[in-house]
Amino acid sequence: MSDADHVTIVMIEDDEGHARLIEKNIRRAGVSNEIKAFADGTSALDYLLGPDRTGVVRRGQALMILLDLNLPDMTGIDILQAVKRSPHLKATPIVVLTTTDDQREIERCYELGANVYIVKPVNYDNFAHAIRQLGLFFSVIKVPEAH
Repeated sequence: MSDADHVTIVMIEDDEGHARLIEKNIRRAGVSNEIKAFADGTSALDYLLGPDRTGVVRRGQALMILLDLNLPDMTGIDILQAVKRSPHLKATPIVVLTTTDDQREIERCYELGANVYIVKPVNYDNFAHAIRQLGLFFSVIKVPEAH
C-alpha cells in the first residue's frame, strides 16, 4: 500500500452527473482511494470540521478536497475559507474544479489557499480526460495528515 492509498478524497460537487463522471474517471486512472461525496457545503463542512467546527475530528487523517465553487447552499469560497481557517485542516490540499474561468475568481481561490484550480471543460470527452489527468496527479501527490 502506497502513502497515497490512505488519502480520503472529499468531493464537494452538487451536479450529480459531474460527480459520477469525476469518480468514474478517477477510478479509470487507477486511483482506488475512498471518495466521500457531498452535494452541498453544509454536509461537507459537517464532515470536515465536525460538531465543534475546529476540524479536530479529522486529526490523523490524510484528506484531499475536490471543490466545486457553485453549490446550492453556499459558495465554494466559503468552504475554502473555513477549511483553511482550521488549524487542523489548513494544510489539506484543495483542488477547485469548477466551470468558472473568471480571472478574479481564480486569483481569489489561490490567495485563499487553493492548491490547484481546474476549469471544467464543457465538452464531455475533454472533461473526462481532464479528470483522468487529475487521477494521475492523485496517484503521485503527497498529502499531510491533519494535525
